[in-house]
Amino acid sequence: MKKKKQTAFVFAGGGSLGAVQVGMLKAVTSAGITPDFLVGASVGAMNATFFASDPSKQGALRLEKIWKGIKRQNVFQVSPLAEALSFLSWRNHICSVKPLKHLIKKHLSFDRLEKTQLPCHIVTTDLFNGIEVSFSKGPAIDALLASSAIPGVFPPVKIGDHYLIDGGVTNNTPISVAITKGADRVIVFPTGMSCGLNTPPKKIVEMALQTLNLAVSHRLKSDMEKYGDSSEIIVLPCLCPLDISIFNFSRTDELIARSEKNITQWIQNGGMERKSDPEILRPHYH
Repeated sequence: MKKKKQTAFVFAGGGSLGAVQVGMLKAVTSAGITPDFLVGASVGAMNATFFASDPSKQGALRLEKIWKGIKRQNVFQVSPLAEALSFLSWRNHICSVKPLKHLIKKHLSFDRLEKTQLPCHIVTTDLFNGIEVSFSKGPAIDALLASSAIPGVFPPVKIGDHYLIDGGVTNNTPISVAITKGADRVIVFPTGMSCGLNTPPKKIVEMALQTLNLAVSHRLKSDMEKYGDSSEIIVLPCLCPLDISIFNFSRTDELIARSEKNITQWIQNGGMERKSDPEILRPHYH
């Protein structure tokens, strides 16, 4: 008897740009495309876990409702005192984790990862040795806080013997985890790719986002080339351009709507019927 192909949805990190993935999910679920398991890092871990509890069109709509209610202070709550203490090296982070923890607890319908309807693998990074650590069992909130612990923004999370930080540090788009867990077909939900530039970015945030996106794109391209012969890898097309900070939640509605329309048209044009070429990740010019 022929073994059924295993399909994994892989969700990349990207802060507030995780809203893009919600639009993608709405389009994909409307087309009847479903996964066997999910993998995510950072905000992608959040989306993967919430969707894993109800991996359906209704689940995508529920996730959309959650996202549309999120404001910056629900995630990145910074006080002048915290900034001063961190600047003086008395603290290793500037944001309290309490608002994010409250947000997760408010909307999560289960307490342990093994209670999701589909298996879900959360990717984190060991702070001391940089080793990738993933979870599919155990306390869900702890794993999600660890995977989202952006260095310098949130404190590390201790789970067992590990002090853990953002999974995006080592593997922002964890295709390799999906392959290791048995995926024959990987559908990647990115948050954004870089456009080619003719002059250097003028603002600090723009510079940081440009360099981060280049690093993420390079790792993703490398993984596609490495695993492309053994697995079918499909990268959903990103929105372009994206001039939004990963800390800005004011344009969530726009990102979801644009992304859903973009992916719906792409699917109708046969996008899901062909493997993605790693060359699509090269910086493009306008």
